[in-house]
Amino acid sequence: MNGHRVSAATRQDRARDTILRDGASIRVRDAVPEDESALEAFLEGLDLETRRLRFASVGTDLAARAHRWAVPERPDDCSLVAVTGVDDRIIGNGSYDQLSADAAEVAFVVADEFQGRGVATLLLEELARRAHENGISTFVAEVLPENARMLDVFRTSGFALRVRSEPGSIVVELPTDLTGEARERFERREQEAAAAAVRALLHPTAVAVIGASRRRGTVGGELFHNLLSSGFPGPVYPVNPNADVVQSVAAYRSVGDIPGPVDLAVIVSPAASVVEVARACATKGVKSVVVVSPGFAETGPEGAERQRELVSICRGAGMRLVGPNCMGIINLEPEARLNATFSPTLPIDGRVGFLSQSGALGLAIIEHANRLGLGLSSFISIGNKADMSGNDFLQYWESDPRCAVIALYLESVGNPRKFARIARRVGRTKPIIAVKSGRSAAGARATSSHTGVLIGASDVTVDALFHQAGVVRTDTLAEFFDVATLLANQPLPAGRNVAILTNGGGPGILAADACEGDGLNVPPLPDEVRRQLAEFLPPEASLLNPVDTIDASPDSFRRAIATLGAWDGVDALIVLFVPPLGTGVEDVAEAIREAASELPRPMPVLAVFMATQGEPAALCRPDCQVPVYAYPEEAARALAHAAGYAAWRNAPVGNPARFDDLRSDEATGVLAAAMAEIGSGTAGDGRDGAATDGDRSRWLRPEDVARLLDCYGIRTADAIGEAGARGPDGVEMLVGVVHDRLFGPVIACGAGGSAMGRQRDAAVRITPLTDRDADDMIRSLAMLPVLEGRAGSPPVDVAALEALLLRVSAMVEAHPEIVEMDCNPVMVRAEGAIVVEARVRIEAPRPRE
Repeated sequence: MNGHRVSAATRQDRARDTILRDGASIRVRDAVPEDESALEAFLEGLDLETRRLRFASVGTDLAARAHRWAVPERPDDCSLVAVTGVDDRIIGNGSYDQLSADAAEVAFVVADEFQGRGVATLLLEELARRAHENGISTFVAEVLPENARMLDVFRTSGFALRVRSEPGSIVVELPTDLTGEARERFERREQEAAAAAVRALLHPTAVAVIGASRRRGTVGGELFHNLLSSGFPGPVYPVNPNADVVQSVAAYRSVGDIPGPVDLAVIVSPAASVVEVARACATKGVKSVVVVSPGFAETGPEGAERQRELVSICRGAGMRLVGPNCMGIINLEPEARLNATFSPTLPIDGRVGFLSQSGALGLAIIEHANRLGLGLSSFISIGNKADMSGNDFLQYWESDPRCAVIALYLESVGNPRKFARIARRVGRTKPIIAVKSGRSAAGARATSSHTGVLIGASDVTVDALFHQAGVVRTDTLAEFFDVATLLANQPLPAGRNVAILTNGGGPGILAADACEGDGLNVPPLPDEVRRQLAEFLPPEASLLNPVDTIDASPDSFRRAIATLGAWDGVDALIVLFVPPLGTGVEDVAEAIREAASELPRPMPVLAVFMATQGEPAALCRPDCQVPVYAYPEEAARALAHAAGYAAWRNAPVGNPARFDDLRSDEATGVLAAAMAEIGSGTAGDGRDGAATDGDRSRWLRPEDVARLLDCYGIRTADAIGEAGARGPDGVEMLVGVVHDRLFGPVIACGAGGSAMGRQRDAAVRITPLTDRDADDMIRSLAMLPVLEGRAGSPPVDVAALEALLLRVSAMVEAHPEIVEMDCNPVMVRAEGAIVVEARVRIEAPRPRE
């Protein structure tokens, strides 16, 4: 800590002039004693509701508050004011008060006419910078549940947030720095808090079922019965205002009548009564609620308003909410078994944490997992995910020793950027598998650029998100279960080399073709391995790869697996068995199990049993479970997914790029001046400045585009002379961005210029890019041999293209008003990459609803 007060002169020297989104200029500076009367006038000018939201009361002593802001009580507290650039009028205040050596409470308030224009975000950023310089690593803010504006500022600031509910308030924590140890500490606290919330949900000491029914076959009847029969170790209280006894258990008229504490309430009441039920739960002190009832945001505006009221009650009381419109939750931990669903089937205890956004599909998932012998550690149906989401459960399963694989069925990704941050970390220790509906066209996007066409063609944004985060995405539920069964029961492959063993030549060839088609390698066997196999296999056996034993005896399979598994040139084994007449399936299965359990090093073994019903019992033993597939293609695809995940996990973690020559403030000025013209009638004409989207957006003029790119160190043809930019020894590329309203900036790189019409070769990623992302984008292109000079042309400067991607990523991250961008063509030559032509579209912030 500094340990001294900063003089007024020094504070003024640290003033920061900046531009708001709408082009207005303001100054952010330290408050000084001379500001006291102006601060009091500022507070008096605030709307009464704004005062209440900021101070949780309208009766605050404004004079005392103004004095405290003008003259901070402690040396290391900080108080900033935002003043207009025209008349130096105070239009905002942000402050932090030290709580401990490395934490401080932060808050801000903005004049009513300036709210929604970016003032609060600027104050937060400057406060974070000052705090980080003074050794404060964490900000804490206490916000009223209904203060949506302040919560929105935190959520859209770019800082990683941890949000928790307490009685009457929402507590937000965020790091003052997004890098280094501060971020690691923050993420660790965030993970621990999320895990604790889920743990409390899945390990209640007492449960109330509100809407429990006496009649079996109803949702309320089956759910209450399942809780009783699942072996839950605590009391289960039925709540039914119309019954004294429910399924032989004394019932209560309301949750408030229950004599003991209740940790978890499962609500199956009609939607119209759920809000009042939630209020009663809040009064009772219930910690978590699961709302199974439908009739909320999924039904339309009336249901959406009911859902907002429900969430407000839960957050105000500090209750966590799963649902509404969900199937419920299951915990299969032996000491805390809990089946709070209406599923007729209880899952098998196992190692997969399963989350489903669809309740109806959840029933099918449990049934199918049981048929496959795939055990679950816990099952969550999140429904409308109004409060708790997949991000919370990811962080719980990250630290759950009973969970080895995380499986997700998703219909939407509510906070993709947070999901990506969490999944990247979780995926380093546990695989995440996802099947997401919506492979069809992403719908009409208001784009007129080449980049927009590339990105809008399908849900490539989801593919990019999952690829960067290491999430295994499957196309079908069948494939989803194939991969989950493999990852839950076998080690990861160390590489992509596969040995195939079969007693039928045809299936072996199908397996080899499928492996090669999915990016796996089927290498030929070395002479020594072939010699060892020839010692016990019949003379007519094929000793290539695939190995066709001809002999279907268990001993041949056992010895062949041991021989192939000892060869260091193979990373996985696929064993195919076609039962001939007179050969016992279980005997061969037992031989495969024994051989797989005795391999000299960790290696996945996959079995394909064709023309049999169900899995052989020998391959489903707890001590060694070998996944069994009906067809070779299924095994090859599952193994390819496992190999891809293993390669992602073993690769170095990417680092964010940092450039010392960026002039972001100057770029902000360029964009602010251009945004001021939107809707003013001065936006120019033609494509170089035409306003679009109801006069809310426009394409920048060429001279503004050139200035913007120059601020980020991006070389353009205008800067070096166009004739020098276009040359015969370069490769034409495209680099572009489309700002997705959910995912944020989405960047594309691929063939550009005249080549774009001939081939659709592009890679797409979500920003911010790391150096690994940029490298991976380029190396995933089909035209990589052209760039590297392996296709008859001289090599070009691939590093310069990577640097361009990282600079563009930094630009669009810093300036969210950039909603569309085309750099096409980018001429990549032997030395450097030059943007020949570029277009940039900006958009004014949408009005608040």
